[in-house]
Amino acid sequence: MSGHAQVALELDDIQRGVLSPRPTPYAASYLVFRIDDRAHGRELMRRASAVATSAAGSPSPLGETWVSVAVTYHGLKALGVPHESLGTFAWEFRQGMAARAKALGDVGESRSENWEAPLGTADVHVVFAAVAPDAEKLEAAIDRARTAYHRLPGITAIWRQDCRALPTETEHFGYRDGVSHPAVEGSGIAGSNQLEKPLKAGEFVLGYPDELGGVQTPRPEVLGRNGGYAVFRKLHQRVAAFRRYLKDNATSREDEELLAAKIMGRWRSGAPLALSPQHDDPALGADPHRRNTFLYSRDDPAGFTTPGGCHIRRANPRDAVVAGEVRLHRMIRRGAVYGPPLADSVMEDDGVDRGLMFSFIGAHLGRQFEFVQSEWLNDGVFFGSGNTKDPIAGAHEGDTDFIIPRRPVRRRLPPLPRFVVTRGGEYCFLPGLSALRWLGDLQD
Repeated sequence: MSGHAQVALELDDIQRGVLSPRPTPYAASYLVFRIDDRAHGRELMRRASAVATSAAGSPSPLGETWVSVAVTYHGLKALGVPHESLGTFAWEFRQGMAARAKALGDVGESRSENWEAPLGTADVHVVFAAVAPDAEKLEAAIDRARTAYHRLPGITAIWRQDCRALPTETEHFGYRDGVSHPAVEGSGIAGSNQLEKPLKAGEFVLGYPDELGGVQTPRPEVLGRNGGYAVFRKLHQRVAAFRRYLKDNATSREDEELLAAKIMGRWRSGAPLALSPQHDDPALGADPHRRNTFLYSRDDPAGFTTPGGCHIRRANPRDAVVAGEVRLHRMIRRGAVYGPPLADSVMEDDGVDRGLMFSFIGAHLGRQFEFVQSEWLNDGVFFGSGNTKDPIAGAHEGDTDFIIPRRPVRRRLPPLPRFVVTRGGEYCFLPGLSALRWLGDLQD
């Protein structure tokens, strides 16, 4: 294990998008590019190094606005990164998300064959993500990003997704979003759970010691150091189906809200069941210092308050006794809403595409994102619950029900339909700023 000395992070070389939680409210855009000309691709990287925002957090007027630049494995190949260097990246990254579909639960309707073009193909090379507190600042960020790809005919924009916070500051199923964020040693950014010890920087940033004392760095070091892996996924949400499921299985409006809370692990306001088991508490849900500061093991080992199978307990079991060391599977997660809300109380699907652009940041694709997807979200063995899946994000085929522990008799809900369908995504590498310059200076 590594020693207790805190590692100083080279924040001025790490992209801001690796460590910062997104602003609330927010506007965001994802732009995807294909490199058709290697020289233009390298020029794009050179320019990107001036456009990407560093984690050093300058007191700029842009404040909570930043641009991140990520490159896929096919993108690194298109830039002409040497073969011996490509082989030092994580093998999941080299395979790409579409090839990992089965392990991720992207089956049935979520199969990569059904994804939105060009997601999941070898054409996805570079992803720009711009994030800002409002639409006006977002436009300014996109204008800044545009200087990187402007007048480069060998670079083709092939996909764009715009995201906007809903006026309610919830996601489409009605829950407050963006509540949980781990503390990373040396980042200077506080975590959202004051009871969680900060995680070693190497869990999220390549080139630093991780929780096991190991250091992951793709070679050469100038390319790998200060980078991270980013997973982005476009997830379509079936809002009407979710509402119908709650209504069909509840005895009253209050019971509907309790069911929604037991499925998520939080009330819609963001207040956790762990701190407010009987009723919603909007003041608690709105308080970033309190709403995520709780554990499970001492007060709720059996899940009578927060069910073991609910979404937030599966995604982060905290100190609960489960198979696996929880700290090795932590990720930075961010969701950005796309599409208009479905009007209140509408129970039929209106055919409009809406959902979340989800991103996960970490240094270990296999034991972070893939492990959580396959073992925690799409299986229940780790907490002794057989083949059950995450009630919200699980790859349901109408095959497993949802159990709410309670005394004297547990409550069993009928099999869950699939509420979230994967529309596409990719594994990316978020290079450090000097790595972007290195990519720009590559010679054949």
